[in-house]
Amino acid sequence: MRQVGVNSLKMGDILGKTIFSSSGRVLLGKGVKLSPLYIAKLKDMGISILYIEDDRFNDVIVEDVISEEHRREAMEILEKSTRFVRLGKDLDGFEFKKIINKIVEEILFKKDILVNMMDMRSLDNQMFAHSVNVCVLSIVLGKAMYLDREKLDNLATGAILHDIGKVKMDPKLVSGATILTPEEIELLKTHTILGFEDLRKRKDLNLVIAHIAFQHHEHMNGTGYPRQLKEGEINPLAQIVGIADLYDKFTSDHSDVKRIMPHEACEILMGLAGTLYPFEMVRLFLRNIAAYPTGITVRLNTGEIGVVVDQNLSMPVRPVVRVFDESDFGSNVVKEYNMVEKRTIFIQEVLG
Repeated sequence: MRQVGVNSLKMGDILGKTIFSSSGRVLLGKGVKLSPLYIAKLKDMGISILYIEDDRFNDVIVEDVISEEHRREAMEILEKSTRFVRLGKDLDGFEFKKIINKIVEEILFKKDILVNMMDMRSLDNQMFAHSVNVCVLSIVLGKAMYLDREKLDNLATGAILHDIGKVKMDPKLVSGATILTPEEIELLKTHTILGFEDLRKRKDLNLVIAHIAFQHHEHMNGTGYPRQLKEGEINPLAQIVGIADLYDKFTSDHSDVKRIMPHEACEILMGLAGTLYPFEMVRLFLRNIAAYPTGITVRLNTGEIGVVVDQNLSMPVRPVVRVFDESDFGSNVVKEYNMVEKRTIFIQEVLG
């Protein structure tokens, strides 16, 4: 299996990972042979990357942090809940607690975690996919910080609901599809207040969850919003969600920032450590992120082109790369470089 850009798809390519709709429904299942009609539909949906099967990479497994079933279920519950909120009804707190418990349990059960799969995200499911991803990333960091189970549950719930204040806003403000005016940007920022006001009224949710929604855009140096809080004034769980939120926005389509590759996002986050976010939190977060996810195509400093086929948990920026004899992946495997062992070899460029 390897990752490709949607513009590089060819008729007959076989889908390697299932693509879901905003409600968690399967749009295209793993194993589907792509026709010109399917490829055109994927482009219309705004999907920019996906995974395809490739005989040369049959042994390459791209694992998500959580199962497809739990990701689908979480998106389905989110989609249903946002419909309720728009209609003025209550969230189903029991349903949220059930799926949060499943996701937390699954992540706690895994011994070693490295986030190395990139989202196949469409325009229609951006908000729900983002919320689930922020939830997963937050739990991964919370686990690395050895948070107790109660804090992890509150963190996960606050993370999946961190943007709930956007639900009643004009879709134009939250879609990321248009450039907003300064006035619209200020209006969008009020989603933290709207989310807090909504969540704090819910007796079935801990008040900490409301504060996560309220504070996840606050920064240690006082440049955040809505209250310009500084170091020591921000709830640590909200800071965790803030880091996860920013990383996911950087590495996915249809957000309010331009998509960049994971290694670039990691560099930016490291640059913000100690200024916007606590240094130790950022360090632990990056230890669990694959800078070069499995399946991506790269050019090495040797000039060779290959695919990342495995990760080194001890050094996420130095993966294993399989190189072929031609830039378009010739049939003969030349070699594999384990970049922990081959220190003079490094990735020069990620190819789309």
